[in-house]
Amino acid sequence: MSVRHSRVAAAPISWGVCEVPGWGLMLPPGRVLAEMEALGFRATELGPIDWLPLDAAALRAQLERHGLRLVGGFVPLVLHEPDPAPARAEAERIARVLADAGADVFVAAVVMSAGWAAPEPLDDAAWDRLAKHLDEVAELVADLGLELVLHPHAGTLVEREPEIERVLAASQAALCLDTGHLTIAGAEPAEFVRRHGERIAHVHLKDVDASLAERFRAGELRLVEATQAGLFRPLGQGDANIAEVMELLEGTGYERWLVLEQDTAITGEEPPVGRGPVLDVQASVAYLNELAPHEEEVPQT
Repeated sequence: MSVRHSRVAAAPISWGVCEVPGWGLMLPPGRVLAEMEALGFRATELGPIDWLPLDAAALRAQLERHGLRLVGGFVPLVLHEPDPAPARAEAERIARVLADAGADVFVAAVVMSAGWAAPEPLDDAAWDRLAKHLDEVAELVADLGLELVLHPHAGTLVEREPEIERVLAASQAALCLDTGHLTIAGAEPAEFVRRHGERIAHVHLKDVDASLAERFRAGELRLVEATQAGLFRPLGQGDANIAEVMELLEGTGYERWLVLEQDTAITGEEPPVGRGPVLDVQASVAYLNELAPHEEEVPQT
């Protein structure tokens, strides 16, 4: 089974490679990139900072050996503190690498701390700073040729609908639609596209088991525990209504990247080559091929 939809990109998280501390076994880049190539992907996101080389020339060369180009990278930032200098410095450091390696997007998540501390309530002044600093980082990365997209994400300060709506009202930043994290937060991805389609500039496609998502929201399971229990399902096998989301995105004229992100957490030993996470990715690729079998054009940089 090979990817036929040329706007579909891969993501290392589908192979269990994640920036969240304590997530699990991270497979080596050589294996992951080879399996992406074997499935017909022609593009990928970066994965955790330092999993791939943060030298643009070395990064581009490593991806090109597998017929891949770079779409962008996920960057957690602390933006609610009074001093934005550390976040700006980190954003510029990563953005320069992404831009020089040929990426399009800078995917920003707003975290409580660099170590992903549990979110705490913010006062109005902190929310105002968060939005202001987010727009400043968006301008910074735009000067380097990237578009910042805000990624609402479990375990961050912008996760559920009231937080998303608050930032949308106060900031000009574009959005990353993540069908999985919206579903986990109790939102309907399709309804979100109907309301905010004009703000969506990047898409992460993942499917979710709603019953496990409910247990996560209730505090019965941590995110990694829910993931290990099967929270994220192959596309079309969960409750995120992927087919409807894809139809609505097409209706808005969305023509940018669709990143297949099927979060996986690997425990125990490394699975044999050809087994493990690649099987679920393969199932998701087959589903996307059914939805959009005739896509041919690759997005231009």
